[in-house]
Amino acid sequence: MLQQTIHKEITPLTQFDCFMLFSRIKKKFDFPLHFHEEYELNLILNAKGARRIVGDHIGEIDDMELVLVGPNLPHAWFNNKCKSKKITEITIQWHKDLIEESFLKRNQLHFIRKMFEKSTNGILFSRDTIEKILPRILSLKEKRGFDSVLTFLSILNDLSTNKEMTTLSDSGFVQSTLSYNSRRLDKAFDYMKANYDKHITLKDVADLVNMTEVSFSRFIKKRTGVTFIDSLNEIRIGHATRMLIETTHTVAEISYSCGFNNISNFNRLFKRRKGYTPTGFREQLHISSKYNIV
Repeated sequence: MLQQTIHKEITPLTQFDCFMLFSRIKKKFDFPLHFHEEYELNLILNAKGARRIVGDHIGEIDDMELVLVGPNLPHAWFNNKCKSKKITEITIQWHKDLIEESFLKRNQLHFIRKMFEKSTNGILFSRDTIEKILPRILSLKEKRGFDSVLTFLSILNDLSTNKEMTTLSDSGFVQSTLSYNSRRLDKAFDYMKANYDKHITLKDVADLVNMTEVSFSRFIKKRTGVTFIDSLNEIRIGHATRMLIETTHTVAEISYSCGFNNISNFNRLFKRRKGYTPTGFREQLHISSKYNIV
């Protein structure tokens, strides 16, 4: 039975650095699935067919790739179908507190703040965005001192204001403290996250927030865009995905421990969200681990 270890990386970024940039040309990806406390912007060129894993997302990349990974989000790239001998990878890492929270709340930094919030699930940028930003990322290798900081901040600003962002990992996988700007919704989601492994009904949650079932059902759909049951299933599948990666428990054991009383339903819902069955998801991790990590 596969157990995929997620390594904690201690980055070379020091407390005195605003950011660090690493540029390399290589024949293969050789770093295992890992996480770290810093933000990371990863540009990959000439690696068409490589596999990307970010949180509970698995995907195949094109010949241009730009991903922003938030703090403590597991991620890795693997060769998979990539045959290139000149993979170019440019990685920029910076501390969580580089831009203080009080500063991020200023109106002028609204878009950067929102981008950072989304990065907790990983963000994939479009090809058009990469082509526009690429010259500045490449020029950043040659810049020093305050000029490098200005260029770096301008890159973040332009990335944050573009509308072509794709969120990679499901919110259920990430143990975030997202606020819904509603005490009722915050209370409801806190309850679902704390009791996902138990039997939860719409009535349970509606009673908790002093609403009727019909009113709460309409309320959660209007405020989040998804139904109560879909929200609960997303939380449960997020926990199940973590267990598939981090434990050797069987699919049946994971299904029941995450609140699914019907394994067929669990398999169906998991495949609908991830594109793989739970067993297939594990197999994809195993293929990456077996053939790409040294």
